[in-house]
Amino acid sequence: MTPDRQSKGPILTLLSEFYKMGPGPSSSHTMGPMRITYDFYQRISRLPAEQLIRATGLKVHLFGSLSATGLGHGTDRASLAGLLGKSPAECPPQFLDDLAANPDRKYQLNLGPESLSLSLKDVIFDAAEGEFHHPNTMVCRLMSGTDVLYELEYYSVGGGFIEWKGYQAPEKGQPKYPYEYARELKKYLIDDKIPLARLLLENEMSISGNSEKTVWDFIDQIAEVMIRGVDTGLYVESILPGPICLRSKAAGMMRMQSGKGAAGMALTTLASYGFAMAEENARGHIVVTAPTAGSAGIIPAVLRSLRDINIPAQKIRESFLAAAAIGYLCKHNATLSGAEGGCQAEVGVGSSMGAAMIAQARGEGPKVVANAAESALEHHLGMTCDPVAGYVQIPCIERCAYGAVKAWTAYCIASQENPMERRVDLDTTIAAMALTAREMNSKYKETSEGGLAVSLVLC
Repeated sequence: MTPDRQSKGPILTLLSEFYKMGPGPSSSHTMGPMRITYDFYQRISRLPAEQLIRATGLKVHLFGSLSATGLGHGTDRASLAGLLGKSPAECPPQFLDDLAANPDRKYQLNLGPESLSLSLKDVIFDAAEGEFHHPNTMVCRLMSGTDVLYELEYYSVGGGFIEWKGYQAPEKGQPKYPYEYARELKKYLIDDKIPLARLLLENEMSISGNSEKTVWDFIDQIAEVMIRGVDTGLYVESILPGPICLRSKAAGMMRMQSGKGAAGMALTTLASYGFAMAEENARGHIVVTAPTAGSAGIIPAVLRSLRDINIPAQKIRESFLAAAAIGYLCKHNATLSGAEGGCQAEVGVGSSMGAAMIAQARGEGPKVVANAAESALEHHLGMTCDPVAGYVQIPCIERCAYGAVKAWTAYCIASQENPMERRVDLDTTIAAMALTAREMNSKYKETSEGGLAVSLVLC
């Protein structure tokens, strides 16, 4: 049963809002800031030439949580990359690595008639405490000496979403098939026999105004980013950034699989995919929120495994829609934030999305898709968010691998049982996650003040 509450109205989330591309390891502290500075770069690029000719520099001021913890998350290098005109979705990992390895290097930005020289020193860790509109506040400025030519205050509001002073949410169309809960979605799928992928595609087009080709092209783009991340992570071996000095594992896991048997090799391969993408996230490379940066290893691992068994490309595209539907329901009726709901809201939802993705790709009906998603989420309920030293590494990286394995396990169970005999439905489990989130002790919600974060002492 879903607790009584005032309706929020139908789900209006779009694929481009949910699957966001940008640098890890944090949706709010790296991806959001890079999206902000790239937005600022685009804005100032459109300024009149007579204004740009006076420009001598660019400055970014970080406030609140971005100032307090941004150095460890690489907020400064992500911000500088965006200022230099690097798209969050397409920035080469080597460029981000170069920024980190050469903190004093100056980079040239051709902006109008003049070239500006920028470095990490132009990203300023300003006041960590104070009265800010949002805990993650940034101010971007185009300078002429000590004079400000143009400035805008921004907010990284979580999950890679950004807003700015005076922000107004864009107007959206209404969904062709409105729904707020899984039970309402199932009526269309079962009673009206509308295929899940078609329903979600029609809603995406009616809400966004985009064409069918635009939707499929976007899914292909995020799939390519995911595959590229997994493939890179499978051959790169390194000590991950930060004080933990954690050595990456994905490449070694792929090399050393002898003697494990068929089942062991399959599980090790799947887990290595999850490690590979999660380690790329820890390196600050480009990931896709699914649903967050901290859980960004799960769906890529599932995707790679589906390609391994030669699932057709169109079925994989449609499976991304099924995964999004689960994420939308969790976002709308619970939370996707580790700071609000613990890791059940990140890895738990990611695993649930993965289970739905597998079931859809394998041609299962809507009941099996929902049951697989429910099963995966149910067995992550109560998982806390306790990153050691505040870095998205321990236990986050391994959790992505386990989330992918649980997604396949949930699918295997749901596809073999009588789908009508499952006693717990998806709405009930999402409601349980929301209740658990509200009742969870705050120190277990991405504060690094409980669990492994205090049990493991770094030497």
